[in-house]
Amino acid sequence: MTRYRIRTRPTQPFAGERTQAVPGRGLEFYELRGYAQGDEPRFIDWRAYARTGRLYTRIFQAEAPARFNFFLDGSPSMKLLGKQPYAERVLRLLAECAKPEGAFLWGGGRYRGRPAPVAEGPSVLLGLPRPKGVTVLITDGLDELDWSRLLQKLRHVVLVQVMAPEELSPSFAEALLHDVEVGSRMEVGTLEIRGYQEALEKHLVRLKTTARRLGSYALLRVGEPIVTGLLKQGVLEER
Repeated sequence: MTRYRIRTRPTQPFAGERTQAVPGRGLEFYELRGYAQGDEPRFIDWRAYARTGRLYTRIFQAEAPARFNFFLDGSPSMKLLGKQPYAERVLRLLAECAKPEGAFLWGGGRYRGRPAPVAEGPSVLLGLPRPKGVTVLITDGLDELDWSRLLQKLRHVVLVQVMAPEELSPSFAEALLHDVEVGSRMEVGTLEIRGYQEALEKHLVRLKTTARRLGSYALLRVGEPIVTGLLKQGVLEER
């Protein structure tokens, strides 16, 4: 899996937002800047000089090793419909990709091949200091909390949302639902199911939009090929 790495640059930056560029040995071109005394001659763009008659310096983004902190949601809803074992497979795969940079578990030190689900769920992150590096949050995203506040606090985040196909597209017309997170029960019919799907769609859009402005996001359905889904949605990229 070392042919892939976890994407750390924002997938969908805010309008007008740019990451800070530092001249150095980075490989990714950032912009041209007017030449200033002291700039290294090897960074002068001679093609731009030929076109304009002015000296410009090529600016690159400096590359810094990332540190990945993995948080695996172990709340009650993750134990339904095969989400927990599938999410553990996702963590193992991503942690293998992150080993060259540094893979750590929240509260568990360096990753050594064993996922450690956090039973309290992502809400515990709101009361903890923000870690250095990138937080890889693997969750179904169904906890009742202020997700925008949580993601903004983490600042650099890779959000992988794991859901069962039945949760995304309920096939029943009437049912008695049991909320395992809070213990409540509710009879539902066609209207309630339609309202659930509309609310879920808005929730997914908010999660996706916020996460991609801070890093990257993927929604995986239990059972689908993991690498294919992560590559297609921009969480993984070629080294």
